[in-house]
Amino acid sequence: MPNDAVGVSEAFKAIGDPIRWQIVEQIATQAEYPCAELEDMLPVSKPTISYHVKILTQVGLVAVTKRGRNYYYTLRREVLQQMIDELQHLIPGLRLVGETTPAPRRSARPVARPVAAAELADGTSGRLLTW
Repeated sequence: MPNDAVGVSEAFKAIGDPIRWQIVEQIATQAEYPCAELEDMLPVSKPTISYHVKILTQVGLVAVTKRGRNYYYTLRREVLQQMIDELQHLIPGLRLVGETTPAPRRSARPVARPVAAAELADGTSGRLLTW
């Protein structure tokens, strides 16, 4: 994904569609997500899934690999991280719990202090957006 306003806005538009967001959520659960499982999970046709995956691939959020007759989808987590970083630059006080705000690129902004990670109700630790 290019690190410019057009690339970022296109990536946000891509995940703004409910079907594409469901695809991203499902692909995020595994290192490689089989296409056949995605087809069983979503209430849309195979051509519709293909159309949505193509859009996610074009903006750089999903990588597609083919082995034999099977296709596998991989979520490009670094692209999601770039999107989060762009949001953090827009809102100086926004940070993920347990992390500091990345060094500003465009102009001087205050750097947030680290905050401890939160423990979720199920006993796992989580990352929360804070102000």
